[in-house]
Amino acid sequence: MKNELDIITGTTQRHLVDLNAAADDRPTMLVHQEVVGPLRELQQCAADAGFDLQLCSGFRSFERQRHIWNSKLSGLRPVVDDKGMELDLAALSPWQQVQAVLRWSALPGASRHHWGTDMDIYDAAAMPEGYQIQLVTEEVEGSGIFAPMHDWLDAQLARRNFYRPYANDTGGIAPERWHISYRPIAENYALSLTADALAQCLRQSDILLVDVVLEHLDEIIRRYLNVA
Repeated sequence: MKNELDIITGTTQRHLVDLNAAADDRPTMLVHQEVVGPLRELQQCAADAGFDLQLCSGFRSFERQRHIWNSKLSGLRPVVDDKGMELDLAALSPWQQVQAVLRWSALPGASRHHWGTDMDIYDAAAMPEGYQIQLVTEEVEGSGIFAPMHDWLDAQLARRNFYRPYANDTGGIAPERWHISYRPIAENYALSLTADALAQCLRQSDILLVDVVLEHLDEIIRRYLNVA
């Protein structure tokens, strides 16, 4: 996998294609070229069941993740706790700040969205006109607007080699029922993301609190990048 470190850390788009290239009414949505077929099959099965499974996020580059990361640590974007309350980062230690951001946003270079194998999904058929997707638990569980599709997916994902890497709260990234991953490719990338490779990428970047990140890098990979 050494020759694919640029893919793993999100610094290239050479592995990607536009899933929506043939659709004039949908935005560009980059995914791994080998995911297109399985994803199309999943979408068709969903359509047969009465759902319109679409992506609101696919590939995300290192630079995009870096922008999100730095915006949060610099106060340009809010950082919230598990109850959605905004945190006062100035009251936290540097390591606590990093963990607070990691609860909701991946470390640049370690985002599963870099690989094009992972995506955030929603049911377009369930959305009333003007609805803004929030990607919160309330949308995908219980009586949530997208819950019926996700309940249906519970029995469908594994049959087609997809899974939810953040289905359960293991003390790292908060649960994300809307985040699915194509296992055959994703798990290989996850296992290839070593601390040494990631550290090399991070030392060449300008992400905030990089020294703190590097000090705790092994723990970050273990807690915040689900490789199962």
